[in-house]
Formats: sequence, structure tokens, C-alpha cells
Amino acid sequence: MHLTIGWLYARTMNIYGDRGNIVALVERCRRRGIAVDVLEIGVGDPLEPGRCDLFFWGGGQDREQIAAARDLAGPKGETLRAEIERGVPLLAVCGGYQLLGHFYRPHGGPELPGLGLFDARTIAGSRRMIGNIVVDSDEFGELVGFENHSGQTFLGLSARPLGRVRIGWGNNGRDGSEGCRYRHAIGTYLHGPLLPKNPRLADYLIARALELHGWSGELPPLDDTLADRAHAEAVRRAEDQRRRFAWHRLLRLR
Repeated sequence: MHLTIGWLYARTMNIYGDRGNIVALVERCRRRGIAVDVLEIGVGDPLEPGRCDLFFWGGGQDREQIAAARDLAGPKGETLRAEIERGVPLLAVCGGYQLLGHFYRPHGGPELPGLGLFDARTIAGSRRMIGNIVVDSDEFGELVGFENHSGQTFLGLSARPLGRVRIGWGNNGRDGSEGCRYRHAIGTYLHGPLLPKNPRLADYLIARALELHGWSGELPPLDDTLADRAHAEAVRRAEDQRRRFAWHRLLRLR
């Protein structure tokens, strides 16, 4: 079996360890004997229908998001939307996630139109939400990562969140939601990178990609000892962070 991963805006939207998600996908495929090509798709590059079996889109600054929003405003965006409707899985983190909603409104700049794939809207806030995060997901269990964003994402009535925040901020620091899902597309604020510490989510994306080629069944299990240790350590750090925050808040109230 052979898969092609389309890495959207690989050179410009790739911060906070997002490259590690590509490394994790490729390695988990390689260990199962699945050949993988990674196709970097930048601003101005064409997006060919049916070429990619899985998409990844990382985070970036406002300048990079402006360029990406313009790039997706025409046929390229229509093709990406059609590919998701076809069942191609996608993982979008932070800036990529924001541009898959209806719009992103940065500080002091014009509103950037999104693809409208997610029923979500993002507005830049005055507070930066930074720290370790733990999310409870019905399908993927406990997810861990690191968030660093000022954008506040609010889901619409038809949107389905990736999970509920146990520790951290999530979409907006108010309603307890984190991320968004549509078909096999997943948007999230979990950097870190996400997939090396959450192999169940990585395997979901790989399995959905293989299904495009007629495959069905369960992926052969892998030895995830190191991934499980990294996951547990991330949870420990998040819990320590929560305790420190609660202690500092208590001191301020005295």
C-alpha cells in the first residue's frame, strides 16, 4: 500500500513542533510496511484532486495566514473542500484550524475568510492562552498537547468539538470545548507536536487514508511504549501546571 500526505503550507505554517506530526505519520506507516510520500503544497502550488490521501496543515503567524487565505480563495480552496467531502482525512493545528472555519479576525486587520469547512468563527483576543492541555475525547480518549494562541474560536450549532478540556484553555477558554470535527477532518489547538504523544489519533488518520484505497480492518498494533511515556509525562506536567496556577491564584486572593 502507498499513501501520499499533502502538507499544506509546509514552509510557512510550521511552528511549535508541527513538523513532528508528519514525522509521526510517516514513521507509523513505515513500521507497518506502508510506503509514504510527503507532498509539500505551498502558496501558488496547485492542488490536484485525488492526489493526496491525507492532509496536514500546521500553525503560523497572521502574515502567513493572510497569504494562505488568499491562496485558498479560489479553485484551490474549492478542491480542498471537495477532497474532505470525498473522505480524505485532514489534521489542522492552530492557524490552519482557524482558516477552516468561516473566518479569522486578527488584531487591527481585515477579516480573513475561511473555507467554511467547520461551523466555527475565530476572533483574536487580548489574552494569550499558553500551556499544557489535556482533553477528553469520546473517540480518541485522553489527548495531550501544548497550546499557544490568542485566537478565540467559537463553534456554531452544527459543529462537533474534538473533545472537552480537562486542563487548559481549548477553543476559547470559556465554554470548555476544544477543536472541531467534520467528516474525517480534525481541527485543534494542540501543538507539541500532537501525534507522537497521541498514537490513537495518528492511527485514525492513517486508517481513514487507507480506506480510500479499499482497505478495511484494524491496523497492526505497534509498540507504543515511548509514546505512552511521553503522553503520561505531558499529563503530569499539565497537572503540575494546574496546581501552580491554583496556588498563585489563592495567594493573589489573600
